[in-house]
Formats: sequence, structure tokens, C-alpha cells
Amino acid sequence: MADRTRLLLLVPALLAVAACGARVPAGQNAMAAHVLPSTGGDAPGTAPSAAPDSLARLDPCALLSPADRSSAGLTQLGKPKTIGEARACDWTAPATFGVTVTLDGENGLSNLDVSHGTRTKKKVGAHQAVQLADRKATDGTCAVLLGVGRSASVQVDVSNSTFADTPLACTRATTVAGLVEPKLP
Repeated sequence: MADRTRLLLLVPALLAVAACGARVPAGQNAMAAHVLPSTGGDAPGTAPSAAPDSLARLDPCALLSPADRSSAGLTQLGKPKTIGEARACDWTAPATFGVTVTLDGENGLSNLDVSHGTRTKKKVGAHQAVQLADRKATDGTCAVLLGVGRSASVQVDVSNSTFADTPLACTRATTVAGLVEPKLP
């Protein structure tokens, strides 16, 4: 019964974290970051490419192989979903954490509102990235947003089932981002 209660508590948190970087329809309020219209600028280090088309050919649930899942601490297969107009996949490590990988073929890093929480620019493999976490909230959530060309991104969102230990959530998000990154255009 306790595991079922934890799962019921985890699902809303995963949905909130998964919304990080996702498009929010006008007039709706979002707890996590949301996409803003382009200001015409590109994220530093992102090169023009056919990334949206290449990203469209990827299956988000195929981005983590069985070996990748094992090294990330995930034992179950991912479940496909849609967040706004973006394709995504959810994985869970029961009673531990959940991760969502979202493929956004319409919004590059420069289009994402990353004004909530602490931003840390980083490079993951060959891709520019931004780590986003609210360390003051210590809610056990963290996202790593990878830029894919000018107008696409891949968002890795992690939520710990304890709703605590944000640094651990960031370590997990960075690990998953590192596993996904080599498969990106």
C-alpha cells in the first residue's frame, strides 16, 4: 500500500518536471519552465542544421538501450507520451526516481524559458546544454536541456520519488543526458 501511495505522489511530480521546457498554451499557468517565442537569438555554440527533421526520426523511448538503462539505474522499459506537441518517453525506477526525455523539434535552447531556478551552462558531448534546478526548493527535481541546432532541443527531466536531494537528481539527469547525447543529430 505504501508503494502505491508513493507512486500516486510521484506521478504529479513527474508531470510537473516533465513540463520543464514544454510548450504551455496561452492563458495557462505552469509550475515549471515553459517555451517562449524566439527572440531571434541563438544559444551560443549551436550551429544551424537540419536538427528538427533529424529529431523527428528519433524514437524517444529508443534513446536508452538496455545497457544505458542499467547504467542509469532504470530497470523498466520506457513509456511513450506526448507533452504539448513534443514526443517524450518516461522511465521509472520504482520508489527511487523517474526520468522523462522530451524531443522538441520546434524550440532550441534560446527559445526555452529557463528563468526559474538555477541555470548552469554546460556542454554534454558535442551539444551545448543548460542544467536547471531549484536548489532552494530542494524538491528533488532537475533538468538538463540539450540544444540540437538552432530550433530543437532534447530535455531530460528527473524527479526523485522522495522529493528531496536535488543534487542527486541533477547527477541522474546529467548521466541520462550523457547517455542520450551521442544518439542526437
